[in-house]
Amino acid sequence: MSQFPPIEIKRSGWQLFLMTVIGRSYPRVVGMQRERSWLFFDVFLPLLSVAAYVFVYRAIGAPEDYVGFVVVGGAMTAFWMNVLWSMSSQLYWEKEQGNLALYIISPAPMMAILLGMAVGGLFATLLRAIAIIAVGSLIFNVTYAVSSFWQLIAVFSLSMVALYGLGMMSASVFLLLSREAWHLANLAMEPVYLVSGMYFPVKNLGFWAAAAASVIPLTLGLDAMRQLVFASGPTLGFLSVETEILILIILSVVFVTSARYLLAYVERLAVREGRLTENRR
Repeated sequence: MSQFPPIEIKRSGWQLFLMTVIGRSYPRVVGMQRERSWLFFDVFLPLLSVAAYVFVYRAIGAPEDYVGFVVVGGAMTAFWMNVLWSMSSQLYWEKEQGNLALYIISPAPMMAILLGMAVGGLFATLLRAIAIIAVGSLIFNVTYAVSSFWQLIAVFSLSMVALYGLGMMSASVFLLLSREAWHLANLAMEPVYLVSGMYFPVKNLGFWAAAAASVIPLTLGLDAMRQLVFASGPTLGFLSVETEILILIILSVVFVTSARYLLAYVERLAVREGRLTENRR
């Protein structure tokens, strides 16, 4: 055996960025496997609210596709909850636990740290969403009529990029607001269910209300996916699928770019002052 110590390779640039993403996503993926009981509650409890809307729609004689709207919307709530609690509030929670200072002084970029959390959370949440759709479709006998798989994949991917970009951007805002982050997270949960049309076509809100709600990526993402997977979807859609894809691209660029600048601002503020932000900022 060699008597010389192993040479430590220092990563930088894109290698450091990629390794940080993998390192931060790994605990969330592994943690989900170690607590399999969470999967049961993450699937069973959302199905209760889905079932409530399904029974209401069937009681009033709504079109059967509305049942499918509810199942897909119930699955997408998993992503919003993950963004709200595991992304937007993440830096605030890390600050409360004393880990944020370690993130700031580490050579890894903050963007990579949050992106790793997003990738790990996305993997776990995707399994939950698939389980909700599979179980809900079997229980309520939902039928699908996919018109374009490529557009469906594009809409879902762009929705996730824009949504998690929004989560990374709001993480910096929540950190600057300090303790108010907890209240904002609670405040933003239920209203988003309404304005994004989780359980009904967003077109029913009216044009201007739906247009304002389109700032939330879930609104256009859900609307486009419903148009692509249900026969009556195009007649109940807010905008055309092509238009919604274009808007999602714009939202993705805006949110990811804004997140990068906001995270850099928070990092510079912490390094310059030697302490973390307070409520007065």
